[in-house]
Amino acid sequence: MAADLQPLTSLALGTTATVAEINLPPAHRPRLMEMGLLVGSTVQLVRFAPLGDPVEIKVRGYNLTLRKHEAEQILVRVKS
Repeated sequence: MAADLQPLTSLALGTTATVAEINLPPAHRPRLMEMGLLVGSTVQLVRFAPLGDPVEIKVRGYNLTLRKHEAEQILVRVKS
């Protein structure tokens, strides 16, 4: 993992980043791709549920909710 990559769940609320890697099993990737979450997509961390799971992000103009264990496998690069 490159030094500037971090899991989506480690972003501060409201932070915008670019998806660099999706390390989910191949069976789970098509569902995310259908929802517009691709390498190179810009995402923004919107909020965590009260107990930390699920995670809500904004991608391609709409809000998407992911399970925390899925969001941890999505590595992003923070936009500077």
